[in-house]
Amino acid sequence: MTYQVLARKWRPRRFEDMVGQEHVLRALTSALDDGRLHHAYLFTGTRGVGKTTVARIFAKALNCERGVSSHPCGECAACRAIDEGRFVDLIEVDAASRTGVDDTRELLENVQYAPSQGRFKVYLIDEVHMFSKSSFNALLKTLEEPPPHVKFLLATTDPQKLPVTVLSRCLQFHLKALSRRMIHGRLASVLTAEGIAFDDGALQLLARAADGSLRDALSLLDQAIAYGQGRVGEEEVGAMLGLTSEARIRALLEALIAQDAPALFAAIQQLAQGSPDYAEVLAELLALLHAIAVVQLMPEADAELFEASPQLVREFAPRLSPEAVQLYYQVALHGRRDLPLAPSARMGLEMTLLRMLAFVPADAEADHSRGGGMGGRRPASPEGWRSVPSGEAVARQAIPQPPAAPADAPRSEAVSAKGQVRDGLTPKGLSPEKAEEASMREPLDAGAWHRLLPRLGLKGMALMLAENSELVAQDGELIRLRCPPSHASLRTPLAEESIRKALAKTLGMEVRLRYEEGRPAQDTPAEVRKQKEAARQQEAVESLQNDPIVRKLEERLDARLLEESVRPLDSA
Repeated sequence: MTYQVLARKWRPRRFEDMVGQEHVLRALTSALDDGRLHHAYLFTGTRGVGKTTVARIFAKALNCERGVSSHPCGECAACRAIDEGRFVDLIEVDAASRTGVDDTRELLENVQYAPSQGRFKVYLIDEVHMFSKSSFNALLKTLEEPPPHVKFLLATTDPQKLPVTVLSRCLQFHLKALSRRMIHGRLASVLTAEGIAFDDGALQLLARAADGSLRDALSLLDQAIAYGQGRVGEEEVGAMLGLTSEARIRALLEALIAQDAPALFAAIQQLAQGSPDYAEVLAELLALLHAIAVVQLMPEADAELFEASPQLVREFAPRLSPEAVQLYYQVALHGRRDLPLAPSARMGLEMTLLRMLAFVPADAEADHSRGGGMGGRRPASPEGWRSVPSGEAVARQAIPQPPAAPADAPRSEAVSAKGQVRDGLTPKGLSPEKAEEASMREPLDAGAWHRLLPRLGLKGMALMLAENSELVAQDGELIRLRCPPSHASLRTPLAEESIRKALAKTLGMEVRLRYEEGRPAQDTPAEVRKQKEAARQQEAVESLQNDPIVRKLEERLDARLLEESVRPLDSA
């Protein structure tokens, strides 16, 4: 008996067998059951999501001998003929092979004749966007006012290419790309029915590779069954798709976190034995780092959003700092771009990983020297990135230093026994030691918050939250901050933890942070900055208004200064 591929064997025969697309099926079943039938339907969506399948089931529902309904019997002569592709009143047309106007006229010659076998004559035109402009023009009149016994079912992957005159004559239904969860479930049910053993991880890989197309997934499943000699295993599917196994990606990241060059090269050697596509290895590493970054910002994020293995994401998200993730991602991105320029692809991968090994956040180096591994438990120093030895051949990169204070204004940095830091000019007549003792006595207040904030080195959402917060009080290790309700959305656990760590590092002490919601009693740093910007803007406008040249232009040429176009020099 001739083998039938899974994509054809398991093509749905009823609406109930469809995977997903509930928004389309609900409208179609209601129209069939209520008798509210339009004369032209357009099904759009990417490849392999069920456009033609839905159209065929709809044609079966229209012509079932037991009556028009959303539940065709599948047993009458009409239903069987449609399933077997021999129903004379279902005219299936591939628009890609019949693009000419003469082909369209020939197709429509028999529209006025009644159906030979069924209740309706159904024209199913696939990839209708391939019609020429003349073909569309020839179709328009018939498409708008066909005989009562004719229905048009159009399908396309590219509805933007259809003339608006065609779109306006059809009911349009967009079929969505299927989620990996849906594809995984369908593959599992097919393999169970076929009696074929499989690994869950293998189906995850197939669902990811299918990229929303169930037909692609079933075609890949056919290939996987043949490749695995009757069994669908994770290792076999990964090799078939040219993917790197989770174990080898894990080994690479473990070596990077541990700053272990020999382990890294051992992992690369193991990787090379499978003759991988090194660009794909970097792509998988990029996908994993992207997923880790998202989970660190949104711990509740759905794993469905990621290209990477959820297991690896859960494993490494707590172990890498956000700064290290961003650095690794950037290095991998540049490494993948430069891979064709390397003497060999493997050498390009090795140099990319060596860059990751050589350049780490400065605090991560300190954590590692204390035996904690890279870990990423502390944020990166705002002074920049430090290069650390990765074997004897890796040079040390200098850390950029902050600019020195002016000679006429010596600055002192006072650190109290409690770890409080004060920045400012040394008071006249006081030695740095005396100034330090004086600064110890006062806890942080709202004014100190404005001076302290630029030193924290915060970025992103943490910086926005800190700028829109007011320091209420400090009581030993406890620092209380107040955030207005208008900016409550900035208060994420990660942002608050970044502020706490930055304060602990800058103050040199353990810090407990407590946020309360309410209207700040004083201007927040963000409001102060806006006020300064507004003042600079007003000063720039007034400077131009008083400029002699501008005034002459206004007097002699009847010119007018556009104030909204003025920008202070320091913000240009």
